[in-house]
Amino acid sequence: MKLTSFTRPILVALAAFTFSATAADQNSTPPDNTEKNERDRSGDNKTPIDQSNRPEDIKLVAEIRKAVVADDSLSMTAKNVKIITTPGKVTLRGPVNTADEKTKIAAHAKAKAGQSEIVDQIEVKAADSTK
Repeated sequence: MKLTSFTRPILVALAAFTFSATAADQNSTPPDNTEKNERDRSGDNKTPIDQSNRPEDIKLVAEIRKAVVADDSLSMTAKNVKIITTPGKVTLRGPVNTADEKTKIAAHAKAKAGQSEIVDQIEVKAADSTK
């Protein structure tokens, strides 16, 4: 391919942009999830892999998720909590922004789960002190 006076500046600009984007990615600090990853590998906590494939458990997850997503008072972070059902048990995991969100999600789960045990492992994020 022959580079013309028109294509050469475009390629140089593209290369510079790619380099700067890569440098920015390398300068950002990755999240330290080491403790949470170790906790999940231990087998003591439910993860989405533990979700039951029984039709009634899948239906229960869908009902709880619909209630959570329909609640306009919840943040997108709260709407993305993990809901894991196994026979007789619903496990709620993940971060939320406030204690109120944690309470509301647990209430939605209890309203839909009937006699199933609710295991609430939702974590309230620490307040950002820079705001």
